[in-house]
Amino acid sequence: MNAPTPNVSTDILQVRHTTRYRYSEPVAFGPHRAMFRPHESNDLRLTAFDITTNPPAKQHWVHDVFSNSKVILNFDAAPLSDTLEILCVFNVIRTSVYAPVFPIALNAQNYPFDYPKEQIPDLIALIRPEYDHPAEAVNEWANKLLREAGADTWTILTTINNTIHKTFEYRRREEPGIQAPRETIDLGHGSCRDFAILMIEAVRQLGFAARFVTGYLYDPVASQSGALQGTGATHAWVQVFLPGAGWIEFDPTNGLVASGNLIRTGVARTPSQAVPLDGSFHGATDAFTGMDVDVQILALAPTLHS
Repeated sequence: MNAPTPNVSTDILQVRHTTRYRYSEPVAFGPHRAMFRPHESNDLRLTAFDITTNPPAKQHWVHDVFSNSKVILNFDAAPLSDTLEILCVFNVIRTSVYAPVFPIALNAQNYPFDYPKEQIPDLIALIRPEYDHPAEAVNEWANKLLREAGADTWTILTTINNTIHKTFEYRRREEPGIQAPRETIDLGHGSCRDFAILMIEAVRQLGFAARFVTGYLYDPVASQSGALQGTGATHAWVQVFLPGAGWIEFDPTNGLVASGNLIRTGVARTPSQAVPLDGSFHGATDAFTGMDVDVQILALAPTLHS
């Protein structure tokens, strides 16, 4: 007799995120804002957290409009330097459910549906498309997939998620900024944040509430073939709100849904509101020569199944 398939898995993970900025000459540093602290919830618990910088900085914590935790790094007392290194290390306990069941409200299981009146004021900005001009290409693309998926709400969302994963080429891109969704459709490739904003814009065109998520992607087989796309740096994905089920995570880069591989650190209406790290320097405008980002995620113990 075969043993039953485990329903829940728990991982104890350590994330080490290193960012190094390089300059051709010593410069002074303005304030930097970092969004590295994980969102604690029923499936994610933070057990240790530390940020260090070289040169040293004073730290001040704030919550933004979405209740994301941000640390402000103040370098007023720091010496001039031709490098800036920011290291964040934290440990989390990540729990995930095998083949989770989403209790979508009966009236929302078929598309189209209406969100409850009391939720509309809170969701309206997350339903309204962000890229108004031109929206026709994204609208046409989303409605083509809608016709393929039929009227089942869950099938519509998973079809969009899987189509991006299967038909677009992933290309890691370090420079800031987002491709417009229409550009991603035309090019046929993009980064994880490009795929996230394409899915967000597509489902918003259909009337769903969606938001942008930033964080990290844990891949236990990163060194093997079939590894997940988007490791080694910060990652981006999507949350869609469904009545009864709440916020559900979709990772169109990898075709994942509500995956235990995702460690969220920030949510926002647009990607510009969820930048993992940004700041300024004072010196010659051409002094900046480049940056390196390295993210390593280690399992501190074997996965626990129950």
